[in-house]
Amino acid sequence: MEALDLARWQFGITTVYHFLFVPLTIGLGVFVAGLQTAWYRTGKEHYLTLTKFFGKLFLINFAMGVVTGIVQEFQFGMNWSEYSIFVGDVFGAPLAMEALLAFFLESTFLGLWIFGWDKLPKKLHLATIWAAVIGSNLSAYFILAANAWMKHPVGYEVVDGRARMTDLWAVLTNSTALAQVPHVVAGSFVVAGGFVLAVAGYRILRERNATLRPRRDETVPMRRPADMWRAALRGALVMTAIAGAVVALTGDMSGQLLHTQQPMKLAAAEGLRHDTAGAPFSPVPGVEVPHLLSLLSAHDPNAVVQGIDDINQRLVAQFGPGDYTPNLPVVYLSFRVMIVFGMATVGLALLGLFLTRGRGRKARPVPSWFARLCVLALPLPIAAIVSGWLLSEIGRQPWTVQGELLTAASVSPGVSLAEVAISLALFTVVYGVLTVAEIVLLVRHVKAGPDEPVPAVVAGETKRRVPTMMY
Repeated sequence: MEALDLARWQFGITTVYHFLFVPLTIGLGVFVAGLQTAWYRTGKEHYLTLTKFFGKLFLINFAMGVVTGIVQEFQFGMNWSEYSIFVGDVFGAPLAMEALLAFFLESTFLGLWIFGWDKLPKKLHLATIWAAVIGSNLSAYFILAANAWMKHPVGYEVVDGRARMTDLWAVLTNSTALAQVPHVVAGSFVVAGGFVLAVAGYRILRERNATLRPRRDETVPMRRPADMWRAALRGALVMTAIAGAVVALTGDMSGQLLHTQQPMKLAAAEGLRHDTAGAPFSPVPGVEVPHLLSLLSAHDPNAVVQGIDDINQRLVAQFGPGDYTPNLPVVYLSFRVMIVFGMATVGLALLGLFLTRGRGRKARPVPSWFARLCVLALPLPIAAIVSGWLLSEIGRQPWTVQGELLTAASVSPGVSLAEVAISLALFTVVYGVLTVAEIVLLVRHVKAGPDEPVPAVVAGETKRRVPTMMY
């Protein structure tokens, strides 16, 4: 085993771990902002309760995302110095914009939101969470634009072995980025929707059981507004269904770009060995739908789709001897997990919208079996988006920058196998501790439920007041 092998393992593990928090942060932030907007417009107390409840879950996840993201920069300097040297002049601008503009906007206004509940006017406080959400999505845009450049490099020239940016606008409006950004962001909303469905489903079951079987020491069982958790669940269902449609649309755009820009990734995702006109698509191994891959990738059922072996021969002729194929089993499986689990999540949302249709007195309650299904389905959207990320990144191998820089030439020459092994072991331990902490905090908060409103006497009149969010 070489240092390159462990360095790839380390980057893959830490990046996937970090990517568990990023989608949830992006989607859950928008959901929380939507809940607070509903409270601002309607004045209904249960929207405020939900805002603060899901707001705490959002902040726990946000903190973990920041901590795990720092490790990525450390690895660029330690394990991938040759890569950093090559892409530094191109990545400098979008990553600086992400740090100085997007993350500053996100973190600053998130702080104002956390501590401004009793200090800022209601309307201004609402604006702080939306500003933080905008910053979060801008941050995703700049990072994904840099990532898209690795797959389809544009707006640069190579000088003295380094990529020099010649057109920042071309980098930020890369066709791959314009398809990838909405695809990933919409996928993040699906992940957040699935998370909210699981939490709301759990609370519905827990409080429904508590009402039916109160504890002996409780003369009156805890009750919530009947529509509170149903409102949260319905909001998540709508967000998931709409985001699922965007994922499908932008996925179609990405497939067409793969056909022209990354044909090896497309061929590996299907396991297509040779150039084929009217290429079939196999939803599962052994079952082929004629012409479907050509139709999906080129919108032409008779289009030629390049095959793995033929592409590899052309790359050998262009770049020299070598194996230019990615890890075929991982790419093939990731593609199918992404599609099947993603479609299952969106299907669950559509089913839920049908089951809980109606408003006011005609509103249908959430069936217990569906609430239980929402809890069990929690891993589906997470597995789908992680599989999509694996397909995107592993499918580009053996290139770090498509057609320009091989992964084998990107690793730091002065870092030994032992050094990478030690850092990998340390990161594994630290990430293991963080995983336990994240799970404990989330589960504890979900089980505890929202803070109870407390009575407040104002001018001789007793009113119900929701406690200020404390962190």
